[in-house]
Amino acid sequence: MVMLDEPMAGVNPALKQSLLDHIVALREQGTTVLFVEHDMNMVRHIADWVTVMAQGEIVAEGPPKTVMNDQAVIDAYLGSHANIDLGDDSVLDDGVPAGPTAARE
Repeated sequence: MVMLDEPMAGVNPALKQSLLDHIVALREQGTTVLFVEHDMNMVRHIADWVTVMAQGEIVAEGPPKTVMNDQAVIDAYLGSHANIDLGDDSVLDDGVPAGPTAARE
């Protein structure tokens, strides 16, 4: 198991892509990766399971798409940005899967 605390915070796009590639490679090798991250655009592409917390309490958990559509998550974190298209994922190259695919241990 690898644990990361906000690995994308303050990282330039090139390094962000490199980190994503390493996380995906670990996942493909069967390694469990547990991380805290606020970049939901990135999270929705590489996470199999998401737990959203607010003030020490679990707000929602489940597959990323389900969690991002949860009204409690929208109210707590996404707010008026909930309906904004997250774009074409230009920060993610073709090596990052478009959805959760990794097997979990």
